[in-house]
Amino acid sequence: MSTSAPAPVHDFSPPPPPRDRRRKILAWGGGILAAVLILVAAGGYLIYQHLNGNLHQVNVSGMLGHRPASLPSKAQNILVIGSDTRAGQSRRYGNAAVLSTDHSDTLMIVHVAADRKWADIMSIPRDSWVHIPACRMGNGKLQPQSTFKINEAFTIGNLYGNHTSLGIACTIKTVEADTGIPIDHFVSVNFAGFTGMVRAVGGVPECNSKPISDPKSGLHLTAGHHLLNGSQALAYVRARYTLGNGSDLERINRQQAFMSSLVDRARTKLLDPPAIYRFLNAATRSITIDSRLGGLTGLYHFAMSVKNLPPGKVTFFTLPTYPRSTVDPADTANVLWTQPDASLIFQAFRQDQPVSQQLLHPHRARVPSRTVWVRVLNGTSQPGLQAAAAGRLRAKGFRLAGTGTASSRSLTQTVVRYHAGDQAAARKVAHKVSGAALAQVPGTGSVLTLVLGSDYGSSAHVGRAAPAAQPSPSFSSRTASQSICT
Repeated sequence: MSTSAPAPVHDFSPPPPPRDRRRKILAWGGGILAAVLILVAAGGYLIYQHLNGNLHQVNVSGMLGHRPASLPSKAQNILVIGSDTRAGQSRRYGNAAVLSTDHSDTLMIVHVAADRKWADIMSIPRDSWVHIPACRMGNGKLQPQSTFKINEAFTIGNLYGNHTSLGIACTIKTVEADTGIPIDHFVSVNFAGFTGMVRAVGGVPECNSKPISDPKSGLHLTAGHHLLNGSQALAYVRARYTLGNGSDLERINRQQAFMSSLVDRARTKLLDPPAIYRFLNAATRSITIDSRLGGLTGLYHFAMSVKNLPPGKVTFFTLPTYPRSTVDPADTANVLWTQPDASLIFQAFRQDQPVSQQLLHPHRARVPSRTVWVRVLNGTSQPGLQAAAAGRLRAKGFRLAGTGTASSRSLTQTVVRYHAGDQAAARKVAHKVSGAALAQVPGTGSVLTLVLGSDYGSSAHVGRAAPAAQPSPSFSSRTASQSICT
């Protein structure tokens, strides 16, 4: 049995609304791409060729190295990256002297079930503090592995010349390494196209209960309803520090609501071929996609395959997180992924299972500590750590099956490895080792394995849970029909 822990998974916090409200995101895409048929009928092959030619298609498969196992059957995971490019933008959207390269502003994983009867869409906060593997930069050199916030991965690849394909490759490597979720395809969207899409549909409705005055973006709105133009819309989804509590998590919610409003607005233009052409022209010019998707035809066929998904079976949520200041008081800007919730969500994506409240917070089966056998392995260079952890577990009533060292001595994440059917026992141990992730590993038998990473002893003290690291009780979600004002 291998004693190495899976690639690092870290800890994080989310927003609240109830999970029974859903989102029709994939069905919207099908409806909008259906407009291609109208265009072909009106303008024929040349229009189709023009839109397909707008797409920037790249193949990054040769840049990714070792990857997780593929998903079962026809399930798919699609990584969506929002590019925070400053190219062609006013200085009010960022200082070009500071932001001299593209950044990843938005990151989502869209999981489409193999049977196409449900889908989960997970937003990953850009300030997530994670392990970033070694990545190739624009100058041809390899940036060493590091620990930083997740949007740095896109920046690393874009250094020395804004090489979008390298930024995408580094982001995929990071997401796969930290979550174990295999990424099948990707779509990267930049700012310039966003403003063009808004202009193409004649503006997008928005409303705010309080006046907005954001000097950084120049956005000034009275309380009430508004029809935002392209530059206003960009400022609205970009603004952060002067809206609400100033957090990236709140901005994610605002972006989700605005995108809902944008797509609804576009759907009202489906019978207006010139408007839809302008919309699709802006959209296709602003995105970079995986060449294996098959261009505009591939996007269309994919949208058609999911357009009949029941709205109640498409869920949009934010990965649970908590402030990293609980580990490093000096870091008030970044977040960690809440465990074991995050690892259970990642496992569900890998196994083509829907994420639910029941998955994260099942009815607690009573598992007496005295019935749980644990082997403790040290995955760090700190001598004697396994003996100290084993002693604490023994004091809590667990049975010890031995101690030892892991095959790797440079692990960052503490992980409880367990066999299928032993999840309740694994949760019991993880509850006593704050911040520990869970990993179901075939063939491990009835003995659990606690593999200690470098995070053990900082945020993860056996028997003392970090109060700020508790998982959020619910997911943030919206329906397509829900007003942006809600």
